[in-house]
Amino acid sequence: MSTLKEQYEKEVVPALMQKFGYKSIMQVPKLNKIVINIGLGDTRDNPKSLENAINDLTQITGQKPVVTKAKKSIAAFKIREGQDLGCKVTLRSEKMYDFANKLMNVALPRVRDFRGVSKNSFDGRGNYSMGIKEQLIFPEIEYDKVDKLRGMDIIIVTTAKTDEEAKELLKLLGMPFHE
Repeated sequence: MSTLKEQYEKEVVPALMQKFGYKSIMQVPKLNKIVINIGLGDTRDNPKSLENAINDLTQITGQKPVVTKAKKSIAAFKIREGQDLGCKVTLRSEKMYDFANKLMNVALPRVRDFRGVSKNSFDGRGNYSMGIKEQLIFPEIEYDKVDKLRGMDIIIVTTAKTDEEAKELLKLLGMPFHE
């Protein structure tokens, strides 16, 4: 069992049950999945960038990413339907808890001038989204082997019904929100 999952079961569940007055353990919100997405705008000019992004995401998550393709053509962005635009990974169960633990306790504190993540990035249904400007904050990425700084979007999907429940869940799991 991962340490974050044990922490969830021992500390987070009782705290959430007390705060929100849940009658059953099944009502307590939990992490459902984490989706990490890297969008690339330069795949047409530099086809190797997609390969490098896939390698970076594989190293960070321990899971092979899926290549995302354009759904329709957009002339203004010089995009054709079916063109490779990026890659994404959906993490569940053990890998999800391992990644969440690494994100909250190792990667985010390594961000320059880090004061915490925004409290306003919830979508109204208990899911949290955040963007990272560079992949170097993860310890698996070697600085010398990076061809280009790439950002990524991280979406944490929970079973919470409201943003307040999701915020409390993430706070109890160790998400560093700024005041």
